[in-house]
Amino acid sequence: MNLLPKSSKEFGSVDYWEKFFQQRGKKAFEWYGTYLELCGVLHKYIKPREKVLVIGCGNSELSEQLYDVGYRDIVNIDISEVVIKQMKECNATRRPQMSFLKMDMTQMEFPDASFQVVLDKGTLDAVLTDEEEKTLQQVDRMLAEVGRVLQVGGRYLCISLAQAHVLKKAVGHFSREGWMVRVHQVANSQDQVLEAEPQFSLPVFAFIMTKFRPVPGSALQIFELCAQEQGKPVRLESAERLAEAVRERQQYAWLCSQLRRKAKLGSVSLDLCDGDTGEPRYTLHVVDSPTVKPSRDNHFAIFIIPQGRETEWLFGMDEGRKQLAASAGFRRLITVALHRGQQYESMDHIQAELSARVMELAPAGMPAQQQVPFLSVGGDIGVRTVQHQDCSALSGNYVIEDVQGDDKRYFRRLIFLSNRNVVQSEARLLKDVSYKAQKKRKKDRKKQRPADAEDLPAAPGQSIDKSYLCCEHHKAMIAGLALLRNPELLLEMPLALLVVGLGGGSLPLFVHDHFPKSCIDAVEIDPSMLEVATQWFGFSQSDRMKVHIADGLDYIASLAGGGEARPCYDVIMFDVDSKDPTLGMSCPPPAFVEQSFLQNVKSILTPEGVFILNLVCRDLGLKDSVLAGLKAVFPLLYVRRIEGEVNEILFCQLHPEQKLATPELLETAQALEQTLRKPGRGWDDTYVLSDMLKTVKIV
Repeated sequence: MNLLPKSSKEFGSVDYWEKFFQQRGKKAFEWYGTYLELCGVLHKYIKPREKVLVIGCGNSELSEQLYDVGYRDIVNIDISEVVIKQMKECNATRRPQMSFLKMDMTQMEFPDASFQVVLDKGTLDAVLTDEEEKTLQQVDRMLAEVGRVLQVGGRYLCISLAQAHVLKKAVGHFSREGWMVRVHQVANSQDQVLEAEPQFSLPVFAFIMTKFRPVPGSALQIFELCAQEQGKPVRLESAERLAEAVRERQQYAWLCSQLRRKAKLGSVSLDLCDGDTGEPRYTLHVVDSPTVKPSRDNHFAIFIIPQGRETEWLFGMDEGRKQLAASAGFRRLITVALHRGQQYESMDHIQAELSARVMELAPAGMPAQQQVPFLSVGGDIGVRTVQHQDCSALSGNYVIEDVQGDDKRYFRRLIFLSNRNVVQSEARLLKDVSYKAQKKRKKDRKKQRPADAEDLPAAPGQSIDKSYLCCEHHKAMIAGLALLRNPELLLEMPLALLVVGLGGGSLPLFVHDHFPKSCIDAVEIDPSMLEVATQWFGFSQSDRMKVHIADGLDYIASLAGGGEARPCYDVIMFDVDSKDPTLGMSCPPPAFVEQSFLQNVKSILTPEGVFILNLVCRDLGLKDSVLAGLKAVFPLLYVRRIEGEVNEILFCQLHPEQKLATPELLETAQALEQTLRKPGRGWDDTYVLSDMLKTVKIV
């Protein structure tokens, strides 16, 4: 028998409720959960000796069960004469102190300040079905009556689904009255499924509105949220932030229900936040492998990514995570990234913290009491030390952090927090730099220094291994120098380079140190980055390397407008990111590949020179357009894809007749490689330029 209304408006109709209870009879109808599901929050906010008014009681057994555990002074009202008669007959003998009255809650007959608690289980939701004027006026009368019959210090305890319009109305009404507003998520409510919407699983909330004595002229408003896993409420700064926090929990509950029902939802990610601060603590990615055949033990696993390694392709990109899940052999794998700024004691502590929460994301069909394995790399949580954090007017918040790689070497990284999973710049630290060694040296310096000496910290940039390039796309850009056709002469002949985009300075510094005749102009729009590069990444200017703080667009346009006096560069490199995350191309900004600007680039490039561009573009249509635009200005265009990354390195030259056959191109790369390997050059053995260029394609 379907007892649900045809439209939500019928919930506010007296006739609907009369017919509802006549059809249903004496069988209890429990909106939003039974007593056992709600008793935790009810006992927390209602004392046994308090006088309680239950509005819109219906034929719920909630009042009866409260009475049976010691709550005696309970008055129940409802607009339905049928249900009040039923409840009186049912309880007259067994619960003589509890009363049931037919009464309209918008016009209650009780004196002012008659009750210490008004309990509402789904009634506000049933009345506030829309935001039409007539409905809102009825709700205003109801809430005004609730406030009138409550004593100062009394509480309106409303069980609700906290739909946006309901939360807005309730919170707005009582906060304007100067009441304290708290929203408490009811434990385990994510397991409840509404009959009306069987495809959704919505959490149940309790609004606890505490009546304060009015203070003339006071604008104090108190908003709190108490999530089910927290021991104490969190204070929020506004009603809007409270609504946002509730919405986040609703979305999480919906996501959990969908993941329980479906084998695959596509790419799913979510943050789990610190209960006390609200700051993200874990980022979870849910990865399903439909090709994995189900067995008893391969339903579900959790993979903890060591600190600092979340930026690696295997962990930081969708394709990498899919490969990881498939190789692990589980139907569903959840990768867990640890956030900088959070403290983690150990792998065991992380597992204990996550165990209850991640089980909500288990796939359908997983056997009850199934043990879920926690996986990781190397068995520890990794090492990440934030050395510095600051805010740039152009780039936003950023951090300098040292992380331990899988080879136990330490690396320094620049991370923009607007894109926290992308390493903006990276450098390897020298082998003798370890945190134990630093601590010991600092201790020794303190012993040796005079009593009145200042304890100055060592310059952090001095620990950088300047001979090593960390970024694969930087190695590929260096390999592009083989296109100059005479790489064996590069170390002996003058080489003029323009590098747009400084970051930590690794790329121009590497060219400066390995090509002793090179002269480099580096252009950086953000002055903060020059400070970062100098202080933290060992960068320094010299008579052969100058940094120009300017917009690269303006700088090149100015050079191109210099007529015959304009400089000409053998190599121009673009390694500049976009500050707009909504674009389909994050490197470079679109203006850097417009036809008019590319003509400016062409005008300051030598006839035999090479223009090298780092391209990061996920929009295939946009990428084709960029390549076509480059080809229109630079007839010879090579493309090299960086394995495991989105980056593609474009090598552009002016004359098609310069085109080299692949074997010839590899030979020039090998010649450059051999030259750089000479003693004292500092060329790392892992740089194989010929390998770098094997996958180059001519567009």
